[in-house]
Amino acid sequence: MGLLDILYSIKDRAEKFLNEKNVVTDVLGKLEEKTGIKKKIIAVGAVSLTGLYLVYGYGAALLCNLIGFVYPAYYSIKAIESANKEDDTKWLTYWVVYGVFSLGEFFSDIFLYWFPFYYAFKCLFLLWCMAPMTWNGSQIIYNRVVRPIFLRHEATVDNMVSDLSGKAMSAAENLTREVLSTLIKNKSLVSPMPPVAQAEPKSLPSTSGETSAAKGAPSVPSEDRPPFLG
Repeated sequence: MGLLDILYSIKDRAEKFLNEKNVVTDVLGKLEEKTGIKKKIIAVGAVSLTGLYLVYGYGAALLCNLIGFVYPAYYSIKAIESANKEDDTKWLTYWVVYGVFSLGEFFSDIFLYWFPFYYAFKCLFLLWCMAPMTWNGSQIIYNRVVRPIFLRHEATVDNMVSDLSGKAMSAAENLTREVLSTLIKNKSLVSPMPPVAQAEPKSLPSTSGETSAAKGAPSVPSEDRPPFLG
């Protein structure tokens, strides 16, 4: 397929998209009613401004990542909710390629950041990967690069994953056992002692009681008293 065929295919896809009923075409239709400018021209202008912003604008990385995430995420959710499984495979392939690309970009970002027009080319690459056409970028990269490498090392990766999962499970069990034993020991150390019974305070005899007792005692006659020893 030549370059002109690719450009004509993109043009046909764009015109078909603009004639469909969706959120973007609704917004473009409202803008066409208010401004009197055809929605095709508005779409071309918006794409041109986006491209210029990706080249010269501040926060081009955020805009590029939004373009590569929002549209695929929306159609991935629609694919999950639909009964057709072909679109599920399509968008799963895109996310695999997107993840591999993001991993490679993480290690090479310090060098690619200084590359002129990097985010513009990255946005074009992501658009190519999500493009609804037969020469879709994610399909080509997956079938020619990711899939052969995966099939070549699938058994090794499965053994590694199973070993890591088994070690992770044993480590989690040991950690849980140690935490429970520590909690039990701490609970036994800080358990409250039974309250000690306090002795009741002894009440001293009241003066009023003694006075009343003295008053109630019989009086002894003076002659019966022993003589005073001087």
